Amino acid sequence: MAAFYANENFPLPVVVALRALGHDVLTSLEAGNAGRAVPDEQVLEFACKAKRAVLTLNRKHFIRLHASRPAHEGIVVCTVDADFVGQASRIDEVLRNFVILPGQLVRVNRPSR
Repeated sequence: MAAFYANENFPLPVVVALRALGHDVLTSLEAGNAGRAVPDEQVLEFACKAKRAVLTLNRKHFIRLHASRPAHEGIVVCTVDADFVGQASRIDEVLRNFVILPGQLVRVNRPSR
């Protein structure tokens, strides 16, 4: 299973569901970084030092960061989805296809309606 660092905007119910699926998820609150308006570059740096892939809804900025700094532990960008358990299941399912997560940009989108 993967080790993640959930960006401040990432929904806690998805974190809880990912943990139930066996993933190791550290939230920005647990890391002492919540409410501090930490720049995305520093979020990525923190995750790299902690050997964790970033989980975020901030797709545009982290896709840009991946392009400028591809040496990281992985970035998982997701669309906003009110189906928290479904979103966690989709993240889990997509990551099962990755043998190596470091350096990868993974996109997990809400299903079409």
